[in-house]
Amino acid sequence: MTEQKANPVLAEYIRGNMIENRHRGAFCVVDQNGAIVGSAGDVNALIYPRSAIKSLQALALFQSGAVEKFNLNDQDLALACSSHLGEQFHVDGVLRFLEKIGATSADLECGAHAPMNKIARTALRATGAQPSALHNNCSGKHTGMLAVAKALGVSSVGYIERDHPVQVLVRECVERVLGVELTPDHCGRDGCSIPTWGAPLVSFAQAFAKMSSGSNDLPAIYANAGDRLFKAAATNAELVAGTGGFDTDAMNVFAGDLMLKVGAAGVFCGALRGRNLGFALKCDDGNMAAAHAIVAGLLSAIGGHPDAIQQVLATKTAQPEKNWRGFEVGQLQSATAIASYF
Repeated sequence: MTEQKANPVLAEYIRGNMIENRHRGAFCVVDQNGAIVGSAGDVNALIYPRSAIKSLQALALFQSGAVEKFNLNDQDLALACSSHLGEQFHVDGVLRFLEKIGATSADLECGAHAPMNKIARTALRATGAQPSALHNNCSGKHTGMLAVAKALGVSSVGYIERDHPVQVLVRECVERVLGVELTPDHCGRDGCSIPTWGAPLVSFAQAFAKMSSGSNDLPAIYANAGDRLFKAAATNAELVAGTGGFDTDAMNVFAGDLMLKVGAAGVFCGALRGRNLGFALKCDDGNMAAAHAIVAGLLSAIGGHPDAIQQVLATKTAQPEKNWRGFEVGQLQSATAIASYF
């Protein structure tokens, strides 16, 4: 049996004058033709993309006719692609989305958790109210899936199960843009309870490049949907994450040119729309701070960015840590080697 080669170190934590922790991973950047322009590690290894591909899952809104049926706007589509922080404007947006499709929060099957934004969490606690499914960071995506069920004319009950017509259609849409069959042999349940399907890392990078460029490899409905979804997310970035969220801050400073989406367990997918480049990465140990460092290092390595963009990326390529006394004790940073993979 051939021994599998370890992925390279793409982020490291420096304490004092030593590297204390090393975070290995893989990334892939491809052009509109699917050709690899930069990569590190095993890009053919299967990963679970988790929430990083919500924009691909949202293709079902177009395929089902839900976008036209409910006259969904760019704010609705951005929420369908989001992992929001549970701020009041997110909750209000999801409520409007639900009302538009004739559903309520009771129909959501994503589960409830407290807002991920600290200020929103404190404000909710002060009211004495309990967190609801509206605060779940996937409530926008789940509202989109309810819209798909209604557009298909099927019951929404159990829409999270992989044999439900909603998930069958979502899977078909993702398969079509990936160009890869998604099989039960590589399927798990995501944090918000829907199926998550394993596929090669490189396939996700290629999918984002296709969606960004409107590739001729895609049916017209997918190409048009991809353009609208990416534009909706990039121009409504505060809905995709929220205050202080890197997805939001990065997309805002890129002024519509960047589609960026985080996924749990150290995944990022995205596209530089002006250059029709798609990318995907996975931090092997699932460390989210390290994944932020890697994606920021990757975007920096691609280059060609003005100072304002570099300043935002720098907040993640080097992440100082202070202890309870206020002393700076270390720094998590992207590995300088990232640039050598291009």
